[in-house]
Amino acid sequence: MDILFLLIPLSVMLVFFILGGLWWAIYRGQFDDIDAEGERILHHD
Repeated sequence: MDILFLLIPLSVMLVFFILGGLWWAIYRGQFDDIDAEGERILHHD
């Protein structure tokens, strides 16, 4: 039972870390044009 006092805060911190990373990626424009990189490789001169 005592392990829950450790696991619950760690899991909440992990969720916040994942959500923060997702927010950062969206804010930085990582998902604006997902097809551009694949086409850039195909049309490389």
